[in-house]
Amino acid sequence: MKGYITNIEQASLANNNFRKVLYTDQNLQLVLMSLKPLEDIGEETHQLDQFIRCEVGEGKAVLDGVEHSVGYGFVIVIPAGTKHNIMNTSKDKPMKLYTLYAPPNHKDGTIHKTKADAEADEATDHFDGKTTEG
Repeated sequence: MKGYITNIEQASLANNNFRKVLYTDQNLQLVLMSLKPLEDIGEETHQLDQFIRCEVGEGKAVLDGVEHSVGYGFVIVIPAGTKHNIMNTSKDKPMKLYTLYAPPNHKDGTIHKTKADAEADEATDHFDGKTTEG
């Protein structure tokens, strides 16, 4: 089958991995994320566009030093070259997100259970041209 269909809200809420790549094509990538209480994604800058939607939780999005409160239903659009960070500000609840990268950012099928796993894999976890559909 070409393409990908899922109930993204259910998939996001069920995800407990820091990062889980669901689908990758040459131009777009769908990824789930779960931030533990008081965890952040880590300040970063991509040379690609990114869209993030918060499915549950509350936190902060910082884009080029400007802080915004975010929570359920919020989207964050991050143009290429924008320094950014997303932070879960809850002391006891996870923040569940999904993100679209355009073009892809990670290897297809990547699963990082924890932020530490993602950081350890940072040097080798870049999109290598391989897509979900081969």
